[in-house]
Amino acid sequence: MTNDPLASLLTLADIEQAFTDARTGVDTALRHRALRRNGGQVAAEIGLRAAVASAALEDHRYDLAAVRAGTITDPVVQGALRVSEALDGLAALWPRAPRQVLARLHVLAARGTVADAELGRLVSGAERIDALAKLVAGNERTPPLLLAAIVHAELLTLRPFAGPAGVVARAAARLTLVSRGFDIRGLVGVEQGHLDREPEYVGSAGAYATGTPDGVRSWLRHYAAAVSAGTDELVRVADEVLAPSGK
Repeated sequence: MTNDPLASLLTLADIEQAFTDARTGVDTALRHRALRRNGGQVAAEIGLRAAVASAALEDHRYDLAAVRAGTITDPVVQGALRVSEALDGLAALWPRAPRQVLARLHVLAARGTVADAELGRLVSGAERIDALAKLVAGNERTPPLLLAAIVHAELLTLRPFAGPAGVVARAAARLTLVSRGFDIRGLVGVEQGHLDREPEYVGSAGAYATGTPDGVRSWLRHYAAAVSAGTDELVRVADEVLAPSGK
């Protein structure tokens, strides 16, 4: 028997296999030889691309090179960059104090886009956020990929914060993957995977919000596919880092 409160979701058609395949791909990518000597460089580039992708999913779309050059002052982009930079420092706190971390993520993401009085404050869904926090806190039973998918979908559905709430949702999902050891160095740019499959991302999130088994299954299938697409992005970045030296 299992005490995993989400275990029944893995019985939905094709979901367990999709998650297994995504995990296998991640494990393979994390053995890329570029990560042995140039892991920091790869992580920095993935963090940048993830932030740009997350902002784009809020319909604040800018060329990656322009953001890298520091010429983009759009507050949503800047917020997504702040969030990306903060994730490593928040990973240990996330499973202990998820509500505190969500508030911090919103402060980072929404500064300059909403009134200061709204930063870190819920505007909706307090009871469901409490339930989500209880699900996250100390949960070592739910497979990390499944837990991250549910965290992400719940926050997208609720949009509990004013302004760029999607940036918070995507960051919380990433924190789940990092804190549970699925992607401990934060190298899988799932945000880019969502952007690469944006129509599916939007559609499956809407399907999840209906609360039907088919809707939840649609989202979980998308999430596994987005992780796989983010893994492909990691391999591309790692290959680019190796290319100048051929090492």
